[in-house]
Amino acid sequence: MTTESMQPRRTLGAVDVFALTVGIVVGAGIFRTPALVAGVSSDATVMILAWVAGGLLSIVGALCYAEMAAAWPHMGGDYHFIGRAFGQRIAFLYAWARLAVIQTGSLALLAFIVGDYLQVVLPLGPAGPAIWAALAVVAVTAINWLGVRWGTQAQRWLTLAEVLGLLTIIVAGLAIAPAGAAPAAPVDGGGAFGLVMVFVLLSYGGWSEAVYVSAEMKDPPRRIAAILCAALALVTLLYVLVNLAFLNALGLAGMAASDAVAAELMRRALGDGGAAVISGAIAIAALTSANATAITGGRTACALGRRFGALRWLGRWDSARDTPGNALVAQGAIALLLVALGGLARDGFRVAVEYTAPVFWLFLLLAGLSLFVLRAREPGAVRPFRVPLYPVLPAIFCATTAYLLWSSLAYTGWGALAGVAVLAAGAVLLLFLRPEEERSE
Repeated sequence: MTTESMQPRRTLGAVDVFALTVGIVVGAGIFRTPALVAGVSSDATVMILAWVAGGLLSIVGALCYAEMAAAWPHMGGDYHFIGRAFGQRIAFLYAWARLAVIQTGSLALLAFIVGDYLQVVLPLGPAGPAIWAALAVVAVTAINWLGVRWGTQAQRWLTLAEVLGLLTIIVAGLAIAPAGAAPAAPVDGGGAFGLVMVFVLLSYGGWSEAVYVSAEMKDPPRRIAAILCAALALVTLLYVLVNLAFLNALGLAGMAASDAVAAELMRRALGDGGAAVISGAIAIAALTSANATAITGGRTACALGRRFGALRWLGRWDSARDTPGNALVAQGAIALLLVALGGLARDGFRVAVEYTAPVFWLFLLLAGLSLFVLRAREPGAVRPFRVPLYPVLPAIFCATTAYLLWSSLAYTGWGALAGVAVLAAGAVLLLFLRPEEERSE
């Protein structure tokens, strides 16, 4: 029986959460951001250190999230933490932003990346990328609507394929003779380490999504910290190795001058056949992240529906399939609408980043501050895991997030206003909604 009162069951193991975390972090961004990072790095050492620092800062953030997820495991993830710390109205704005922009926009963007590369292999005419993108959205939505086991099994295999694709690039890049002093575009090495970190942390984004399945973990709550840290350690290792491969094959200036470093590396390693290899690797990476995005985004929308009576239909949990069926359908429908709009005016990646980044970093900062609020407000709460070196590590996470919020506003234009407009629309909608006690607890 499908009712809003049904609860998620503990069906996910450590491997499922590990694969979800790795899969959503290692997206298509790693195939495009290394060139941007190289372009603003003063030298190769600075660039590699930036990728290491990005991994360490992500682990610090994961430790902060792990404390809250272990104490209050919930399908709402940081929506639940923010609501507990700052009230349901602030949390509503976050859930609204995720449903209207962040998750659905990410899902549409990733689907378009899948479409762009499948169009190279199997062209479907001028509208081919949009058609492939729509099919990708429908596919990941349907897989996860069928049940949590379908979604997580798909995630395991996609993540494995994704990691094998990166390993192929690493081996190919390290096997090529080191790049010489061939002429290339000069690197803009102004030493702007802050800007370097903006690009690096963009590639590490998504690790926080794992907390949305914390209520479905079979493992004890305290283990989520170890799972997140292990997943991010693997991602950091892969990112450092893949950048060393790019450096070996192309050199720092060659990386900065290339619009597609992975494609250039594979062309040198395998000739024209390398194009098909890299197209497949990027499509798989984007599809892996899209599937993970669908899994976690649907759970936010479901948690939102349980707090606001007017949105009750979103909060229904299908106990037979262990999945938030209605929320997944709503999320997929909005993503398909965005795909349709994108098919008419493909200004793509940059516009999507501009209007999603400020909103994303704002609420990530609020999630970090929630840890301080909840430590003070609920000191007696059972915390199976506590952030080590409190309050130093949480302060580092919040300071980093605040800087990235400022940077996302400073480096974006009209796109950032679109995100603000969506938040404003949510605030207007909130005038007509009243938060209720969560019926599932």
